[in-house]
Amino acid sequence: MKSCEVNFDGLVGPTHNYGGLSYGNVASQSNCQQSSNPREAALQGLAKMKALTDMGFTQGVLAPQERPDIAGLRKLGFDGTDAQVIERAAKQAMPLLVASCSASSMWVANAATVSPSADTADGRVHFTAANLNCKYHRSIEHPTTSRVLGSMFADQQHFAHHAALPAVAQFGDEGAANHTRFCRSYGEAGVEFFVFGRSAFDTRYPAPQKYPARQTLEASQAVARLHGLSDDGVVFAQQNPAVIDQGVFHNDVIAVGNGEVLFYHEDAFLNTEHMLSELHDKLGRRGGRFQAICVPRSEVGVEDAVRSYLFNSQLLSRPDGSMLLIVPEECRGNERVWNYLQRLIADESPVREVKVFDLKQSMQNGGGPACLRLRVALNETELAAVNPGVIMTAPLYDTLTQWVDKHYRDRLSENDLADPQLLDECRTALDELTRHLKLGAVYPFQIN
Repeated sequence: MKSCEVNFDGLVGPTHNYGGLSYGNVASQSNCQQSSNPREAALQGLAKMKALTDMGFTQGVLAPQERPDIAGLRKLGFDGTDAQVIERAAKQAMPLLVASCSASSMWVANAATVSPSADTADGRVHFTAANLNCKYHRSIEHPTTSRVLGSMFADQQHFAHHAALPAVAQFGDEGAANHTRFCRSYGEAGVEFFVFGRSAFDTRYPAPQKYPARQTLEASQAVARLHGLSDDGVVFAQQNPAVIDQGVFHNDVIAVGNGEVLFYHEDAFLNTEHMLSELHDKLGRRGGRFQAICVPRSEVGVEDAVRSYLFNSQLLSRPDGSMLLIVPEECRGNERVWNYLQRLIADESPVREVKVFDLKQSMQNGGGPACLRLRVALNETELAAVNPGVIMTAPLYDTLTQWVDKHYRDRLSENDLADPQLLDECRTALDELTRHLKLGAVYPFQIN
């Protein structure tokens, strides 16, 4: 039975703004309080989805969240009508209103961790929504994320959904941004690679000194247990605390993997040689030939990697066995990074081609191509069981671009977040979107 990896890209929400909410994310902090362009952001994301569809890749769409999060503000003591809640939050606690308006759910690499059926004990595709406990503005996402994923992957014969891990620091879970999978082919058993920044209980593991380590070893181990993964099908590795302190807040900012290939920076991990050996041995026992492409610090420094998001790229397998690397425009604008990529292709590595996309609106807020997509490996039967409304097609692309043009503003500043009309615009847009994507009632305003 044929299998493929489907990229479900996050559709940028109507409240896309630069709130500077993510401490440890250099781009998020440096562009704080600039005016954003939600319309342009959404269209840039859709253009990438359409381009990959046109290249022959199966592409899906993951809907954004309702924002501002009125229910969350009510839990924090703001009462009255919805408009009054917004007004009072703006007057008494503007940072909370900004956090409640975040469109960070666009980065669906953090939505969940996904294990394909070839790896799991019960032969189903398993999803665990990430609790994103490190940041308030992200920690409020997982209830809606779970409902959206449940609507997209509803057939219980093929799909299993797990609630987010306990919302405490010891089980901080950032989803697929710290998880990848190696395999000979998508339909065969593979090795799932979990990267953590710290251990909650074991002091032998060093921790960063400046920025928080968002993923714990204990969270990664819990997800592996929930998904029914075998010990010989998992590898746990620690991210280098020193690079976290340089702005590498997730592993997907310093490494990306696909198929049998890991593309990573020399400084990405601790105990790198042991980790590579374990990946090589475990994948080898499953019939694969692990390949590691190490980018030397002498050619690309960590700062260049962070500013260009070289590793926050999509590494995609083509039918001829070669790989395509999808990178943001910022890579072409960085001389050291671009020179390295030209050498990589010339050296006849598994990466044979690099394609560049303009994702400036997302990049300025701290997310590149890899942040915008959740990877789900599916066989033919499972793909047929996915809600067809979320699979990208030419007609759906046209529908969604028209929907964005109709509902999205082309400029949004912090002061605009206090406008109650923005909530009405968002709800109107999302209500229409659920019909386009055939999701049913997934948003709080549709349910309550």
